[in-house]
Amino acid sequence: MKITWFGHSAYRLDFGSAVVLIDPFLSGNGNFKGDVEAVTAGTTHIVLTHGHGDHVGDTVAIAQRTGAKLVATFELCQFLAAKGVAATDPMNTGGTTDQGEFTVSLTTAFHSSSELDENGVLHNLGLPNGVVISPRAAGEPVVYHTGDTDIFSDMALIAELYRPEVVMVPIGDRFTMGPRSAALAMRRFLPDAGTVLPCHYGTFPPLVQSPEPFLREMGDQAGRVRVLAVGESCTV
Repeated sequence: MKITWFGHSAYRLDFGSAVVLIDPFLSGNGNFKGDVEAVTAGTTHIVLTHGHGDHVGDTVAIAQRTGAKLVATFELCQFLAAKGVAATDPMNTGGTTDQGEFTVSLTTAFHSSSELDENGVLHNLGLPNGVVISPRAAGEPVVYHTGDTDIFSDMALIAELYRPEVVMVPIGDRFTMGPRSAALAMRRFLPDAGTVLPCHYGTFPPLVQSPEPFLREMGDQAGRVRVLAVGESCTV
């Protein structure tokens, strides 16, 4: 699997014939300097953790251009379908949907999920989630994107149920876990994930600006952490 980070919480996963975008916040992301159409070409699926604008991002435009299927909570699918997303696969926390080459499972996350429309009306977009991408092909890793969340002890159950080998974890503080909590989550509840990708930092001034505090908190397990530059890819 090839994993590309676009900054903030946005990732592209390439495996088999699938191209999966998670939380594609690109055109409004000041740290992303690439060509949105180029880096999202061939997208087959868009998976969203929750409805905040810095995670929904370019979903509508990408889906309309590529025909990608949106996988998200029922409320978020309905909201974005009304904005022009044609193909949706609604689900909810605890559920798993079959996407052919892989499955998507929604897990608990401790956060919020809402969006203001152009008239200033606040829409509740269901529960926030983490997402687990489980490829069917042998040798492909299970990926757990925790979404925006605080640490919670049931991450240990997620580890037991899905056995993720790659975990994307927010470290930016203020709106999510900070470096200390994120490191404790990885060390205590997800110790078997061999690749940990820190995210949701450095995008805006209130957030932690560097992965260094997280690496320090990981201590003797810092070798599990892969720090990607914006636009950089790794193969897992």
